[in-house]
Amino acid sequence: MERDDQLELYGLVADRLKDAHTRVRTLQVPEGVRMALTRKLLVITAAAKHDLADAARRLECFMADLDEGRYPEDVHTGGSP
Repeated sequence: MERDDQLELYGLVADRLKDAHTRVRTLQVPEGVRMALTRKLLVITAAAKHDLADAARRLECFMADLDEGRYPEDVHTGGSP
């Protein structure tokens, strides 16, 4: 039973990661912001290999930030639009 739950969580995280990458790719933000968001997603993806539950929590926080429009500053422009 636990293995089935783990497989289901893996599928959910994989689907959410795919959705998150698509959303980041289509955002109308400076390239530096897009790169920072992509790096965060890559870290979450790597974390999923070691601690799936933690990666799922981190991904939910990431998606909530996207939903609320909370993005990292563009390091190339010092945060200016």
